[in-house]
Amino acid sequence: MKEFKFKIGGQDYAATVEDLKDGQMKVTVNGQTYQVEVPQTKAQGPRVAMAPAAPEAQKGGTKNVNSELPGTVTKINVADGQRVKRGDVLLIIEAMKMANEIVSEVDGTVQRVAVTQGQSVNQGDLLVEMVADFEAAKAEVTPKPAPAAPAPVAAPAPAPAAAGAKTVTAPLPGTITKVTVKVGDTVNAGDTVLLMEAMKMENNITAEFGGTVKAILVETGNQVQSGQALVELD
Repeated sequence: MKEFKFKIGGQDYAATVEDLKDGQMKVTVNGQTYQVEVPQTKAQGPRVAMAPAAPEAQKGGTKNVNSELPGTVTKINVADGQRVKRGDVLLIIEAMKMANEIVSEVDGTVQRVAVTQGQSVNQGDLLVEMVADFEAAKAEVTPKPAPAAPAPVAAPAPAPAAAGAKTVTAPLPGTITKVTVKVGDTVNAGDTVLLMEAMKMENNITAEFGGTVKAILVETGNQVQSGQALVELD
């Protein structure tokens, strides 16, 4: 059983519709019950969708929207040439004192509105001719390939250490996030020479001995391996 509340001419109405069989319905409006016969009509709700598209319409051809029930066209919301989206209300038909919204089930373009406001229609009468955009809809939902992830920045090949040079090496694999010294700087044992991210933690890489920075062998963003030379000191 379906229940509806609506207003006509400023008066409130409460109605229930109960499907029986063989096209029979029991309609009760404000306590008054009517036996209604709608030949070859299935139970109708307040929104009436257009019939499923025929195979040729699946390719984007002309699609007729026909009336699913007899009634009177009370409002037309579209015009010839208008673009519509799935779920848009094309027009409203009043039947059994209920306003039924005729909606589009597809994106498309209105080719022709075949009825006028106030016109009485029967079941199966042509209401709107449309051109359905099935191919466009298919393109909209086709997933686009994800952009390729940028290749990691590889550290340059380390230059061979000069004889007698003191080298600061990576204690574990990671990514250089900051270089805190420059060539010519004087550092003491325990001073931080760069920062490296490893295992989701930022690690201070310190000099084990004092000296002057002779060469910086990596840059910010480089990925390094355990034991790789990072900074050379004199």
